[in-house]
Amino acid sequence: MLKAVSTYLFVKERLHPGILDALARSGVQAIEIFAARQHLDYANRKAHVKEIADWFRGSGIPLNSVHSPLYADYEWGRAGAPPVNVASIDRAHRVEAMDEIKRALEIAEQIPFRFLVQHVGTSNETFSEKKFEAAMTSIEHLRAFAKPLGVRILLENLPNELSTPDKLVELIHAGHFDDVGVCFDFGHAHIMSSVREGFEILRNYIRSTHVHDNAKDKDSHLWPGQGTIDWKEAMELLRSVPERPPLMLELAEDEKVNPLEKLGPAFDKLESA
Repeated sequence: MLKAVSTYLFVKERLHPGILDALARSGVQAIEIFAARQHLDYANRKAHVKEIADWFRGSGIPLNSVHSPLYADYEWGRAGAPPVNVASIDRAHRVEAMDEIKRALEIAEQIPFRFLVQHVGTSNETFSEKKFEAAMTSIEHLRAFAKPLGVRILLENLPNELSTPDKLVELIHAGHFDDVGVCFDFGHAHIMSSVREGFEILRNYIRSTHVHDNAKDKDSHLWPGQGTIDWKEAMELLRSVPERPPLMLELAEDEKVNPLEKLGPAFDKLESA
């Protein structure tokens, strides 16, 4: 199984080739970039994106995916910027959200990648038919923009009422989105119901993963084994998918841990589960 890491692990700092070199030395075989402006200034195509593109061209390691922006500012919403929300029922806000996501998609012109991981709604978003229809319109627009760039949209299961496994399947079917898949987030599934229940509903759509742990109380992005997910069961489920997705660790920064020393043992532990 492909060993992959999201740069969410370093999202509070500027992404630079030194971080990517260290990930490569730790045995990572594919990468997901978290598109946050303070981390990767994806609108700065002549400098920051070019710097990262040069690294990927020389490394031989693929960029598997880009995580769609959650905020459009450089403080990650801390200064009061609204979230990037494709399910907003305010058309102006939704257009602004799609414009921001398209800026991130344009990374593919310099660094080819396969998937854009997209949230539907924000944390704890409640369900309404208007929001569902707004999300469907947004996804249709984004997939049309992404296709010429060689990118497919993956929807992520989230702890909100718009992004339950059932609702994601309904959204894909209602929009006739044959080329839209799912990034299965183990930690979110654990919070929402159970890993097995969420996985079985989304099985046929899973093209990538987010692997992290929690104690079923909050979205803490712990290392596997630090929470209460049954990783033996989780890995058995993942191995049962004919088109096996990458094992993509999406971990929060932990000042007590040197992540680059822990990545290898974490992958070994998961693969032996």
